[in-house]
Amino acid sequence: MKDKSNLRREDLEQAETALFEAIVSLQTSAECADFFRDLCTPAELQALVDRWAVVGLLLDGLTYRDISARTGVSVTTIGRVARFLSDGYGGYRRVIERIAD
Repeated sequence: MKDKSNLRREDLEQAETALFEAIVSLQTSAECADFFRDLCTPAELQALVDRWAVVGLLLDGLTYRDISARTGVSVTTIGRVARFLSDGYGGYRRVIERIAD
């Protein structure tokens, strides 16, 4: 996929790192909600919420079709979440393990 940003690659990487550092600086779920509501459009935030909901439903063993019927999320998006849950960067699993404690 072509990068739509006008930033150079190294500037884009610095901006991405700065974003992640900003997220890490948040101390409560209320602060996180405020930040993401400022950062994202309602549709972007809903897409993130939907993907996170899909993670839980996949872990509960629901089928893609059941998840789609329950959430309205496309089977394609559910498949992408499932793929990253099993073969991604480990972010989903890391968070799941941390919030389970």
